Amino acid sequence: MNSHRLWDIFCTVIDNHGDLGVCWRLTRQLLAQGQSVRLWVDDASALTWMAPDAHAQPHLQVLPWVDASQSVVLKSLMPADVWVEAFGCTLPEAFVAHGVATHPQQPAWINLEYLSAEDWVPRMHNMPSPVMSGPAKGWTKRFFYPGFTADTGGLLRETDLLERQQRFDRAAWRQKHAPSLAPGSLLISLFCYEPAALPQLLAQLVGTPHHLLVTPGRPLAAVQQALAGMPVHPNWSALPYTTQNGFDEMLWACDLNFVRGEDSLVRALWAGQAFIWHIYPQDDNAHHAKLEAFLEWMQAPESLRRAHRVWNGMDASEWPVLNSGALADWTACVQAARQRSIAQDDLVAQLRSLVM
Repeated sequence: MNSHRLWDIFCTVIDNHGDLGVCWRLTRQLLAQGQSVRLWVDDASALTWMAPDAHAQPHLQVLPWVDASQSVVLKSLMPADVWVEAFGCTLPEAFVAHGVATHPQQPAWINLEYLSAEDWVPRMHNMPSPVMSGPAKGWTKRFFYPGFTADTGGLLRETDLLERQQRFDRAAWRQKHAPSLAPGSLLISLFCYEPAALPQLLAQLVGTPHHLLVTPGRPLAAVQQALAGMPVHPNWSALPYTTQNGFDEMLWACDLNFVRGEDSLVRALWAGQAFIWHIYPQDDNAHHAKLEAFLEWMQAPESLRRAHRVWNGMDASEWPVLNSGALADWTACVQAARQRSIAQDDLVAQLRSLVM
């Protein structure tokens, strides 16, 4: 596992907190394990707050996607050992043609797929995919599916994650970011899209001991819109954009986390606190089955399943009341799932084993 490899990771940004977030976490972990990475991305603007020191990292180049089609750039590249297509993006044909012409042998070509707990994932994980046309005809890609069970590609997890959590001063973080929070009050983080149940949640919090931390971008805009129609507001404050470590610490500090997409779901799991996942919505409602499969893997109690369904617009009933009993059940469920996941090999360890 100490062998050095040069990795080309390609990312097209649909949701820069998700697509780029996953690719940056993968990049960070490869760098920490002595690897070299070229990260090709069509919009790297989110790295200015997600990873402000990215361009100063040794053994890393962050390159514009368009440069992968420029002959003058391609001629200057050292051949990589690994190509990673993140989330079904397609490598530029000029890049592939250059690789075919210059690589002494085919690099390990990985199609890094979306995370899912659905039962077909283990069957598809690690499957070869022959390239049938184009300059790389005759080469082979390999599907790599992250997942929650031992027969999948695992989850992104830093080797020092548990150590960082043990060093974390939760009380100091809460005092800094919610100084008016009374003992026994709930600290809640909100990172979401635009859930229909958001006004119900905000209304329910009014008059209860709590503080709501709202992340920037779409969550803040959704809260501001919902509050415009409310005569009395809950206790809340807006957070600035932060680094990935800063985001992790927010999840560790809170009693309940609302998260969205793929990257923050995994981070909420590692945090070990109760959470509600706002899954990325798809036009054909394919995300409904994906959410149900995750809740089944979680062995979620019925109250947690119902809350997820309401939050994700799958159930039109009222948002459930947040009480201490339900939150205790949710937290216990998350912590049990966390322990099952920690016992498995992490994604980078499995990926490196595959390409060695």
